[in-house]
Amino acid sequence: MWVFALRGTERLFNFVRLIIIARILSPNDFGLIGIALLTMATLETFTRTGFKSALIQKKEEIRPYLDSAWTVSIIRGITLFAILWFIAPYAAIFFDSPQAKSIIQVIGFSFLLQAFTNIGVIYFQKELEFNKQFIYQFTGTIADFVVAVSAAVILRNVWALVYGLLAGNTTRLIISYFIHPYKPHLSSDLGKVKELWGFGKWLLGSSILIFLSTQGDDAFVGKFLGVAMLGFYQMAYRISNMPATEITHAISQVTFPAYSKLQDDISKLRESYLKVLQVTAFLSFPIAGLIFVLAPDFTRIFLGEKWMLAVPAMQVLVFTGLVRSIAATTGPVIHAVGTPKKETRWQVVRLFVMVVLIYPCTIKWGILGASIAVFLSILVSTVGFSSTVIIITKCGIKNFSKMIVFPLVNGIIMALLIFALKNSGSINGILGFFSLVAVGILAYLSIAYFFDRYFNYRVHPLLKEIRHFMGISNQR
Repeated sequence: MWVFALRGTERLFNFVRLIIIARILSPNDFGLIGIALLTMATLETFTRTGFKSALIQKKEEIRPYLDSAWTVSIIRGITLFAILWFIAPYAAIFFDSPQAKSIIQVIGFSFLLQAFTNIGVIYFQKELEFNKQFIYQFTGTIADFVVAVSAAVILRNVWALVYGLLAGNTTRLIISYFIHPYKPHLSSDLGKVKELWGFGKWLLGSSILIFLSTQGDDAFVGKFLGVAMLGFYQMAYRISNMPATEITHAISQVTFPAYSKLQDDISKLRESYLKVLQVTAFLSFPIAGLIFVLAPDFTRIFLGEKWMLAVPAMQVLVFTGLVRSIAATTGPVIHAVGTPKKETRWQVVRLFVMVVLIYPCTIKWGILGASIAVFLSILVSTVGFSSTVIIITKCGIKNFSKMIVFPLVNGIIMALLIFALKNSGSINGILGFFSLVAVGILAYLSIAYFFDRYFNYRVHPLLKEIRHFMGISNQR
């Protein structure tokens, strides 16, 4: 409940911010910040330690490891800040965008702010104290929103996004020391570092592969199609991937520490995973269907005509987001049982497919082609992730497929209904847009009730169980 509340409020503020800033700034501005974030993400990914995940996965008390993890975090943050400052001119040359140099250098301060954050906040995830996680994260979101929107109105340029990002990270740094009592100290215990690295090294490998698969397309589009097209592409990706980023990210924050506590009980792990898969699919398919059908209307009404070029890519990438939402349910299981190596192998396959397809598709069809390459790469790897989890949990292909087939059929019916209503020409404007959303949700829930009643879909008992759990949480 707390994680979904956090993601929901964060997305609401970010959505409002996006609508406001998208009407003030140009696609080129979004492309510039995209270059800076891509450069930063490249360094961050290739130096990721995986220590936080290792701490969450550990069965024993993690306090003896915290100072070592915090010390490594500081050393890494300072190093990355220095590297980013010096490579900024070369990144700007690579993307043929001189303006990006100063943006990259300033945004690098985020490395320092994140490095010095109190390591004690890791307990919020490990011990499922997500009410405290909500406060810690959301204060930064508020700061980002206020500063970014105010700066956009005043400056009317890309620096509004930069200042907003730094304001959010600064606020979280300060709050982290007020919200958790742990006071970290520098440590030279290499033994603890080595032990954490034993688990983290596989997460590093997997993270690098994921980065190359998810950010390689941005680099390719920015290099070969230009900064403005990168702005269009990133906007399309951000909106279309809502099922993966807004639902599964929230769920995985809970499931990874929860699965870690169940790693020795396969029957409970299997039962829990199937429930999580069912809820994820139940929520992701209608969102994906709504985005696919209403993408042109949403873009025209909320973002403006200047963003319409992003619509075809958005409609392809929505399938990427949908498949990612299913794939995202598998990672916490694989990590929780201590076998991240298996995920890394399938990330290699995903990257291979991306490398083979990205150039010919992008050169021929532009950002639409890049979208197709991304979708096919995640589709192939998700088959591998899913088969791995089926083996780990021993849930069987039939039980796994059942959780996906019903919402898939339901989502298709819902999308066809909305498409028919759109073509009738009787619903237009903002009111019409929200009317179509409401009709789609009502249709989806009605069909789900039919499946539940006559085909043993069993989503209603699951939702009742979730409501009961939320009621207990509220009482606590």
